[in-house]
Amino acid sequence: MRRLIIVGLAAFAALLVWSVVVAGAALEGWGRRPIAPAGDAQAFAAAAMERARAASPGDLAFVMIEDGHPTVERFSSIGRPVDRDTLFQVASLSKWVTALGVMHLVETGRIDLDAPVDTYLKRWKLPPSEYDNRQVTVRRLLSHTAGLTDGLGYLGFAPGQPLQPLPDSLTRAADASPGHDGRVRVGLPPGGQWKYSGGGYALLQLLIEDVTGEPFDTYMRHAVLEPLGMSRSRFVLPADGVENLAEFFDLGGKPATHFRFTATAAASLYTSAADLTRLIQAHLPGPAGEPIGRGVLKPETLAAMRKPHASQFGADIWGLGAMLYAPNGKGGYVVGHDGNNDPAINTAARFDPARGDGIVVLETGHKILATRLAGEWVFWKTGKVDNLMVILESRRTFKTLAVGWAVILVGSVGLGWWSWRRRQIGGSDVARASSR
Repeated sequence: MRRLIIVGLAAFAALLVWSVVVAGAALEGWGRRPIAPAGDAQAFAAAAMERARAASPGDLAFVMIEDGHPTVERFSSIGRPVDRDTLFQVASLSKWVTALGVMHLVETGRIDLDAPVDTYLKRWKLPPSEYDNRQVTVRRLLSHTAGLTDGLGYLGFAPGQPLQPLPDSLTRAADASPGHDGRVRVGLPPGGQWKYSGGGYALLQLLIEDVTGEPFDTYMRHAVLEPLGMSRSRFVLPADGVENLAEFFDLGGKPATHFRFTATAAASLYTSAADLTRLIQAHLPGPAGEPIGRGVLKPETLAAMRKPHASQFGADIWGLGAMLYAPNGKGGYVVGHDGNNDPAINTAARFDPARGDGIVVLETGHKILATRLAGEWVFWKTGKVDNLMVILESRRTFKTLAVGWAVILVGSVGLGWWSWRRRQIGGSDVARASSR
């Protein structure tokens, strides 16, 4: 019995050690190596582009920013050439820019960050719920802590399909992503747990339109995009189209459908690598003395948007419209946003406000390449694993954990049986010797 207890304790210790090792590898990067030597931007770009060529995306725009200046730019396409001014539809990365428009209204005193959102809505109201809808504030919508349970995800509308009116989309989105019924409603206590909500940003789109009396795209262009120098960017393309638009490709490299969206604030910004570089630069002093925020937002407002407002599994993950990817070692975070949509759009922007470094990756033809390259950049820069990479790799992490547990448990059972069997055989030998 004593041997079995020892085996059991050893198995428990092995399970604990294995769990710590796997968790450390996933969360802290134990055993993980950056794809390029520290500080060598050209080497990182070369390694990143090698991975991109192996993945064979349709279109790719790649920019690295060092100390506020773009130092590396790479572009590739299997169709029409792309360059720094090519417009990509950037999916949920749109939310980061939308948040700037919301905060501009806060700064100018037109809305209160902590007022109930229904205060400002004219064409649609949150449906009654078992919770207090007055606790659904602008701040909580920006940080995905408003208790909305839509989980949207918009698929968009194909050419020739009429766009659903925004209030109708909030009631039930006709283009809801699979697995979601498309209704924007309060299903959790507001101010509690973080839960991603595309519907919350569609609600902010409605707020902007109802408060300003302008179409969302019009307001965003004159209040945010043009003052930041993002002159090519827009949320709605003109009816006659636009020059230098990235082609859409599916995972097989074939031309794919260009979907349009009702929830443009959540999913449909068209922007370029050059314009997103300007967005990152706007968080820093300009080379000719231009102020942080470029007059759109005050420096303290931009800093507030980078403060933690939501966490998951003990890690700070969200500010006001900005994702928090990893601590930057200077008391802040590497921040930005990603976008992903069907059939194969993936975009990512990250920057470290303490150092002025950043990365922009826009691509079509691959589901997750941009996010992975940006995640590698975060690890290369900080030695910390990007929070989004932790989530993306969680299935592999749990599989590794489970395999190790299984090996330990099977080995422990086998060792216990062998020890018991050996004791039984030894006891039999002793009994036979005594009978003689």
